[in-house]
Amino acid sequence: QVQLQESGPGLVKPSQTLSLTCTVSGGSITTSYYAWSWIRQPPGKGLEWMGAIAYDGSTYYSPSLKSRTSISRDTSKNQFSLQLSSVTPEDTAVYYCARDYMYCSGYVCYGPRYEYDYWGQGTQVTVSS
Repeated sequence: QVQLQESGPGLVKPSQTLSLTCTVSGGSITTSYYAWSWIRQPPGKGLEWMGAIAYDGSTYYSPSLKSRTSISRDTSKNQFSLQLSSVTPEDTAVYYCARDYMYCSGYVCYGPRYEYDYWGQGTQVTVSS
């Protein structure tokens, strides 16, 4: 059974960088052909995919957030992390990490499939001074 757990500060000040970590257990983040995603849900709004890091370390970002987002991983700890810079109150949301699959044809992979089978419980992040 794969389990994901988000961790990080619940309160971030405007203009600062939001940093979250997702710890994965029950499966390796380097196992082919999975991708590991960050998704958020602002209050009263739908889910928004932010980006993902694939089993091979390749990264994919939402075009609307790409300039402010960085996703990295620590394979020794089986963790992947999100950094979102220059935050504003509009970045207030519940942040989730989730396991996704890569869309691959043979040995060539093209990006995430946006098909999530395991989710973290989510962590509330509020941007406020």
